[in-house]
This record gives sequence, C-alpha cells and structure tokens, in this order.
Amino acid sequence: MGAKDRPWLMRTYAGHSTAEASNELYRRNLAKGQTGLSVAFDLPTQTGYDPDHVLARGEVGRVGVPVSHLGDMRRLFDGIPLDRMNTSMTINATAMWLLALYQVVAEEQGADVSQLQGTTQNDIVKEYLSRGTHVFPPGPSLRLTTDMIAYTVAHIPKWNPVNICSYHLQEAGATPVQEIAYAMSTAIAVLDAVRDSGQVPPERFGDVVARISFFVNAGVRFVEEMCKMRAFTRIWDRITGERYGITEPKQRRFRYGVQVNSLGLTEAQPENNVQRIVLEMLAVTLSKDARARAVQLPAWNEALGLPRPWDQQWSLRIQQVLAHESDLLEYEDLFAGSHVVEKKVDALVGEAEAEMARIEEMGGAMAAVESGYLKSQLVASHAERRSRIESGEETIVGVNAYESTEPSPLTADLDTAIMTVDPAGETAVVTAVQEWRETRDAPFWREGAREPGLHPSAAQALRQLKEAAGTDANLMEATLECARTGVTTGEWAGALREVFGEFRAPTGVGGAPVAVPAEEGSPLAAVRAAVDRTAAELGTGRLRLLVGKPGLDGHSNGAEQIAVRARDAGFEVVYQGIRLTPEEIVSAAVAEDVHCVGLSILSGSHAELVPDVLDRLRLAGAADLPVIVGGIIPTADARALREAGVAAVFTPKDFGITEIIGRIVEEIRTAGRLDPLDQPDPLEVSL
Repeated sequence: MGAKDRPWLMRTYAGHSTAEASNELYRRNLAKGQTGLSVAFDLPTQTGYDPDHVLARGEVGRVGVPVSHLGDMRRLFDGIPLDRMNTSMTINATAMWLLALYQVVAEEQGADVSQLQGTTQNDIVKEYLSRGTHVFPPGPSLRLTTDMIAYTVAHIPKWNPVNICSYHLQEAGATPVQEIAYAMSTAIAVLDAVRDSGQVPPERFGDVVARISFFVNAGVRFVEEMCKMRAFTRIWDRITGERYGITEPKQRRFRYGVQVNSLGLTEAQPENNVQRIVLEMLAVTLSKDARARAVQLPAWNEALGLPRPWDQQWSLRIQQVLAHESDLLEYEDLFAGSHVVEKKVDALVGEAEAEMARIEEMGGAMAAVESGYLKSQLVASHAERRSRIESGEETIVGVNAYESTEPSPLTADLDTAIMTVDPAGETAVVTAVQEWRETRDAPFWREGAREPGLHPSAAQALRQLKEAAGTDANLMEATLECARTGVTTGEWAGALREVFGEFRAPTGVGGAPVAVPAEEGSPLAAVRAAVDRTAAELGTGRLRLLVGKPGLDGHSNGAEQIAVRARDAGFEVVYQGIRLTPEEIVSAAVAEDVHCVGLSILSGSHAELVPDVLDRLRLAGAADLPVIVGGIIPTADARALREAGVAAVFTPKDFGITEIIGRIVEEIRTAGRLDPLDQPDPLEVSL
C-alpha cells in the first residue's frame, strides 16, 4: 500500500448558548478527533449588537455563541492553546472585532501572535446577497476587509483574513456558474481594494494573494460540483497570474474549505440527508487536484432544528471513515485526462468568465450589489429551482417522489431529536454584559493582560476608534485597543455606525422575473382567481400581504420566494427586507392596511418574537388580522404558536409555495367571514 496524503482539516461548525457551554463542546469535539475549530457566533455578535439591544431579543445564543467582550472570548477558548489551533470564525461585518479579541486572548495565553493560524470569513458581499448580517455600506465594509488583510499580512502572516464565500450564494439559489462568477468577482474587488489602498508594498502583494481563501458549497449533483471546483481552480490561477502578475505557483493555489449543502436537507424523511451529505462530501474530496483543505458537514437533522452533540459526532465520523478507512488518499487525481470532466469544466469556465465580464462592465462586484443586479439574479435562480421541484421536473426523494415511508426511529420523538436552547440563558447573558460594562474599569478585567493598568478607558478607546474611522488610517490598532479596554461588541459596531452609517441591501424581489406562469388550468391560475375573487368580495382593489422578517435572522430566501409568488398570484406585496422589530412590522401592517401578515424566522427566535407581534396587533386594534409563520420550527413550538393565535405554521416540509399562497387566501377569507371557496386544492390540480 502506497503512502497516503494527509487528510483535510476536519471541523464541526459549533457554538451555542454561552461561551462556557461552547468551550465544553469544543473540548469534546477535539477529543473525538476533530482537527480544527469552526466557531459559530450568534446573530447579535454577527450584526454588532450587545445582548441587551432590542433587536437581540430572542436571538442570544440561538445560532451560535454570544461574544460580547474580551471576557467572553477568554472563556470561549479557556484551556485551548490558540498557538496550536487552526480556528475558523464565521464572522463578517464584525470580523475585525472578533479577530482583535482572538489576538488579545492569544497574547494573554503567551502565544506568538505571528504563528496564529486560522480564518475569518469576512466576505461582506455575500452578506448583502444571501446571509443578511451586513452592517455598514459597501465602501466602509470593503475598507474594514482591506485593513484586516494589510494588518494580518504584516503581523499574523499565517492567518487567512478573508474567506471569499460562495457557500451562501448556492444556498440563495446560485447555479454553479453564478457561484463561480460572483465569488471570483468578489475576490477581484477585494484584491483591487488592497492594491489600491497602498497599505501593502507591491513586492509583498503575492503574500496577500496567498492568504485569500474561499469557502464553497457542494450540492448533491456531485459530478457537476467536482467539475465546479476544477473550474474555480483554473480561473483563480488565470486571474492571479494575468491580473495581478503573481508568478509563484504556491501563492496562486486555489485554497478552499467547504461546508456541504444545507439547502437540500429535507424535513421529510430526514434520514435521507445522511446519504446526501456523503455524496456532497465526495464532490470536494475525490479529486486530488481540486481537494478541499478543510471540510465541515451539516448534521442530518438541521432542517428540524439545532443538532445535538451526537448528531455533530455522526457528521465528523463520516469524514473520518472516508479519510482513514477508504483508499482515497493513496492515489493521484482520479479524473486527470477524463474527456467528460474536461468538457464540463470547459463549459463552466466559459460561462462563468462571461458572467464575470458582465459584472466588470457594471463597475465590479460592489456596483453590482448596489444596483441590485446580483440579488435579483439569485432570487430568480432560486425561484426557478423551486418551480422545478414543485412541477416534479427536479426529484427530491421523500419530498416530491417516493413519499411513502416507515416510521423513523430517528424522529419518533421530534421534541428530543434536536437540541433546544434554554431561554433563561439569554437573561443570564444580558445580565452578564450589563455587569461587565459597570465593572470593566475595575482592576479585575486587567488580570492576565501584558501591561496591566496602562490602557486608557473604554470610552477613550471608542473615541480614538471614531477619530481613526474619519481618516484613512488602518483601523486594526484602534480596534485592538478597544478589545484590551473592555469595549463591547455593540459599542465597537455602534461607534463605526456613527461614522459609516448603516446599509439596507436590495431585496431583489421587485426585479425577479415570473418563474411560474399562471397558465390556464395551472395551480397558480386557480390561486390567482381566488385572490381576485376574494379582493372583490372584500371590496378592495387588491389583496395586500406583508412579508416580515423580525429579529436578526438574515436568511431571507424563503421570504423572498413567498413574496415573488404572492406577487405573481395577484397580491400587492409589502416586503421591506430583513432586520425589523415587531413594532416596525405591526406599524407597517397597520399603515398599509394589509390583509395578512407573514413572518419568516429561521434562527429559532420565533417563540419570543411571534407572540410579541400578535400582542402588538391586538393593541393596535388589528387582532383579527391573520398571521402566518414560516421557518425551522419544532413541532412543539408550532403547536404553541397556533395556540397563541397564529393562523398557520409552515416548515421546510411545505415545499409547495403556490399551495402556501392558496392557504393564505383561505385564512384571509376566514378572517373576513367569507364563505369558503368551492375550488380544488392547488396541490391536487398539480397532480
């Protein structure tokens, strides 16, 4: 048997509740053979709010760990030597802040900062397009990324300061061509900005290029996905050589990590997700010439809720079996010389480069974000995919084909098949951050610091940060000073909000073309007729639907698809994008005199935020207005929401969007005391 290649880094994306609970989870995962850490931060941390901010309500510790200040970061990595760790941090708008906290903790541990290894995701473009955790406008956001790259190349040379992230583009509906083109266009925007900033000498620019990493997605079409990775590699080699004049092959290497596709995970027959995950992993491991450097896999039950430690262990074992039991790592590239693979790669490269040229003509990735072009393209692609699934053109096993099933022992008790976060934890975190602010100037917070007592106060550090933000100075040093003096996440981001302002990204809904035509006899035509008839009977010109995203959940794909299909069914749709308070949603519902409110929440904050919306509607005299809710909502929570007054709850198993719109019409008729419509169910028409 020949010598084996070294396996890729094996990570599990993890973090929840508190720094202490997440630290315990990391230690357990490392003991199970995980070879790197992947930190999931909660939404307040990602969007620059402290746990006691109004928008953080219900979101603290839900989808990741809350890190509000240096004390939290210390506890998060307690007993984990950072100089011997490779840590990936999924953080974007506040990436500079989290890297500063990480560096200061490493200093306190006595580590040589220049030897730290890891990655900050730090790709703001895809936040505008798909994830929704952006804070600042594109210009200042790109500046923060540029400053981080310049700083790390000089001071933390083994760190990847940016992780161009096409993963979430595919989750938002991107085709392989769009995923390649948009990621590469983003990388060009970042590299051009660093080059033009003058912060890095031309002779060191190869070091910048060498530290640009990518974070990609791999779907279940694993042959096409493998070819996509080869296309990525080929295009990156050309860009770095031709556009930036990098001659060193090692610096031009396409370096990427991967999380395989969560978009394709199903709530129906969730055991099928295991084989989906395995096939998706093969796309980024089979080909040696385009193999991932790091892999993290979702868990089989992520469409149901938060995975338990055992579920994460199962996903880690999938990687370990492939790497250590199979013979994959003993061979050269399996696809070199394959005419089938070469033909597919050539096609992907040609189409992606054509789309990149279109973006370049628009002024680059940032201009294409601000114009709404990229977002509308993704919304359209996602709508087309949903249409193919609903029509049966694209088969999803257990969802629109082979739906009969034996009872599953994995989901016999749905309420214990996922992990739940104790709501009391949020109260404790809120209290803790308030105590931190009150006591941070006392000597205790300086314990372990290299120069105790020599730092200015938090208030002075924040003033210096704002002053630096008003110039073209690199903001990393001022940010490190904020970290050392006990500034909180919300204070750091708030100071920069004052200087840079905030940004509301285009929704892409208005510009999305019709994906499902309302042809005569089609399900959508039946629903459209019901919309028109209901509007006439209510004596209104058109039915009006408000689609709202309360809280900090930025996953807007589902909300956008509901908005587009409702528009195509004849509704007037009010959709103002992400990150709204319950108060703002209710105010809009009353002001626009809508006939239904649809709330979309995937972060788990529905138990807090939906009842708040219902209470505010009652106070506003709109108690009869039907409210529907969609998201990743466990069975027990769905029951509680309906008991609280929600008209209908939809989860990932409800894939028929036209059917959902039909149900909305029924709820509007019920609320308006109209007779039920004598019409076939839209789903039956489609069958």
